[in-house]
Formats: sequence, C-alpha cells, structure tokens
Amino acid sequence: MVTRKARRGRSWLLLLLILPFIATLWPPFYNMLTPDLAGIPFFYWYQLLWIVITAILTAIVYAADA
Repeated sequence: MVTRKARRGRSWLLLLLILPFIATLWPPFYNMLTPDLAGIPFFYWYQLLWIVITAILTAIVYAADA
C-alpha cells in the first residue's frame, strides 16, 4: 500500500502531463508559418514534436509510478 506521503512526492510528476495540453491548446505558441523545417511549416512540425514529447513525458510518469 502506498502511503499518503509517497503519493504526494510523485504528484509533481503528474503535473508534467499538463505541459503538452497547454502547449498545444494555446494558439499564440504555434500560430506562425516560419520557421519551417525541411519545407514543413512550423504549425505542423510543432504539433508533431509535441506528440513525441508527450509520449516521452508519459513514459517518465509511468516509470516513476512503477
């Protein structure tokens, strides 16, 4: 059984999962055409980058909980 103190210590890890939510739902962060990456506009590669970042953050939170 996990004690209340141990859960409180890991709660900051769960806050990492808020980052992708904020970064993709706040349009001023990515509402631009430049810079482009290999001809791909910023809007598209920014969104794809956050898919990878979200997967990594989810893995970190999952591993820390195990």
